[in-house]
Amino acid sequence: MFNADAKIVQRMVPLMQRVMIVDPQPAGARLIGELMRDIARSQVWVAETNEKAIRLAGSYDPHIIFAEMGPGAVDGIAFTRELRRSHLSARYAPVIMVTGQATAAGILAARDGGVHEFLRKPFTMKDLLRRLEAVTLRQRDWVEAVDYVGPDRRRFNSGDYQGSLKRRSDARETPDSERLAQALKILRSAIVAVASDPVQAMRSMQAQVVDLRKCGMSVADLKLTTAAIDFGRVLDEAERKGVPYDQAMLTEKAATLLAYMPKEDAVAA
Repeated sequence: MFNADAKIVQRMVPLMQRVMIVDPQPAGARLIGELMRDIARSQVWVAETNEKAIRLAGSYDPHIIFAEMGPGAVDGIAFTRELRRSHLSARYAPVIMVTGQATAAGILAARDGGVHEFLRKPFTMKDLLRRLEAVTLRQRDWVEAVDYVGPDRRRFNSGDYQGSLKRRSDARETPDSERLAQALKILRSAIVAVASDPVQAMRSMQAQVVDLRKCGMSVADLKLTTAAIDFGRVLDEAERKGVPYDQAMLTEKAATLLAYMPKEDAVAA
């Protein structure tokens, strides 16, 4: 069945061993399940509601999730948002949104909900393989903001491209300058959100500390690297002591980092 693409499929197989399908319709879930067993001998779990899907995600930590868009017993976008903001290991799992009613608005809503790829029904095996390759071999940067958690939306392509199944050159990592600017903007917004959403704000700040430290090391900027490490220690200390997050204090402690904000972004603030 795979012939010329056998080597690519072989690379994908270890990343598709546990699959969850969130779909209230048995026929649709059965079709995807059978295809995944044929492709990768995957273990497959099916959830007929969002609530069951979250429970199964916590129990089985799926490698890949297929979610029906809804509306109905399953709302794939709402499920994805809940999963991304949870503390489950599966929160990072690629989500492929499946629907028979694909619209521009629906695709954008799925993207903004944290979905990795979009699969339109009816689909061919080639369509499915493209999406699977996109989420296993062409992974995108992860964004941990306050209002959005999921893969980098700037790299969203929904698998809709022409040509043979192969890796694409447009999946390059985000350049250091772009990554630095994004991390600083997210950090600034997370500091502002500490009073309204302290849990996600803290998780977001901690994620930006990691990104900023990597940026500093990548460009050999000792000041940036040190500032990121120091701010990370401030967050760790506050979390360990259970001290309420104070926006003014965090802004002061992050001043050295925020000074790296591009001028246009600093002015916009």
